[in-house]
Amino acid sequence: MTEIVPQTPTRLWTWVPEGLRRRLGLNPPDALARRLMLLTMAFAVAVEILIITPSAASFHERWLTDRLQSAELASVAVEALPYSAVEDDTAEQLLAIGGVQAVVVGDQGVRRLLLQAPNLSRTPDLIDLRESRPVSRLVDPWRTLFGHPDRSIRVQARPRYRTGDFIEIVTLAQPLKAELRTFLLNSLLVSLLVSIVAGALLYAGLAFLVLQPLRRVTRSIERFARDPEAEGEPPSGRHDEIGRVERELARMQEEVRLSLRSRARLVALGEAVAKINHDLRNMLTSAQLASERLAESPDPEVARVLPRLERALGRAAALSRNVLEYGRSEEPAPQRVAVPLASAINVAAEDAGLSAEGVKLVKTLPTKATVQADPDQLHRILVNLMRNARQAIQGDAKRKAPRRGTVTVTAVQEADGWLIRIADDGPGIPAKVSEQLFDPFVSGRASEGTGLGLTISRELATAHGGTLDLIETGPEGTVFALRLPD
Repeated sequence: MTEIVPQTPTRLWTWVPEGLRRRLGLNPPDALARRLMLLTMAFAVAVEILIITPSAASFHERWLTDRLQSAELASVAVEALPYSAVEDDTAEQLLAIGGVQAVVVGDQGVRRLLLQAPNLSRTPDLIDLRESRPVSRLVDPWRTLFGHPDRSIRVQARPRYRTGDFIEIVTLAQPLKAELRTFLLNSLLVSLLVSIVAGALLYAGLAFLVLQPLRRVTRSIERFARDPEAEGEPPSGRHDEIGRVERELARMQEEVRLSLRSRARLVALGEAVAKINHDLRNMLTSAQLASERLAESPDPEVARVLPRLERALGRAAALSRNVLEYGRSEEPAPQRVAVPLASAINVAAEDAGLSAEGVKLVKTLPTKATVQADPDQLHRILVNLMRNARQAIQGDAKRKAPRRGTVTVTAVQEADGWLIRIADDGPGIPAKVSEQLFDPFVSGRASEGTGLGLTISRELATAHGGTLDLIETGPEGTVFALRLPD
């Protein structure tokens, strides 16, 4: 015995061709598509009601007007006879032709009954077409359609073909009811067909203009969620709101990809540092032991260079302990003390490789200038800036005769702290690089570094409550400004 499987709403969509389903957004109908379809159907029904109601009122009034005109013509024929006398058979024929039960003419306050059929079983309802009653005109067809089967209507109107105040007829509602029902049925079928076509076109247009682009955006988001590195569909090039959404979505996805790649590089860097950190600390321990033995040497040159070596080894050991903290975005909080600015700049210049024979240092500082900062973190900021300036001036490290230049450091005490400017006379930073100079792994002309120096320096300045900014760059040189609050 063959089992008959009822067609569910989802299976019914399979009758629509696949290409048409994709174009109309019907594959399969999701919540938004169903709501849009229901909304379209509701609009179609509302439009149909707005069309049917006045059409029924117009048909109802036109039917009564036709009966009035026929009765008016019959009244003219009756008055043409001597004494307005009409035989019973002739009166019945005139009433049948006009489709009425009685004809009354009013003139100068006098009512004259010209034609009358046998008495009616019910008192007729009055409809005065001389009055403007929009609401009643809309309700009258439905009263006729759903009224009592024996209902009759008394209609009054102004005469058109004769003189007088009014002409009045009495007619049965049953013939009008039958014709009104036929008219409404035909109008309902026509308006329903028009509403279906209009609703289908409206739904198709909305599906093409709204649903299909939204599904495209949704697919792009889902694809990006599954694999952020996968290239998504390019924006459609539309110039409306959906086109703007597509372009903004593509831009945000690209920014997230870049952020994920930078984060992946940071993770890889952290893993690499974690692997070499243990060996590096052992090497630094050995170097510190060797420096302690060198301290016993009577050589004056060794005694002069040894403090610099010890400072470098101490900072290297501290950096080895704290480098993983940057990978976790947990830079130690600054321990602020009073730091003489002149000595801090001299030590940083020495560690940055500035010398009188190559790139030299020029200082313009107030007397006994002192800043409140973490000595080690301030040293790292100054060394990074000065080393970058030296590398920019000297250019290619393989050059046999490195260029000579100047790094100028000036300090001005402001109302809320110190402004320290580090300027060089190098070739400047390319415009394309300067826009992202403080982003991780972005470096200038020199290729010796990893591109983290300026990123770390800005984070250290921010931790002090200050700022580090690129003021200007060009063929005449580059200027950085470090602000440190008191």
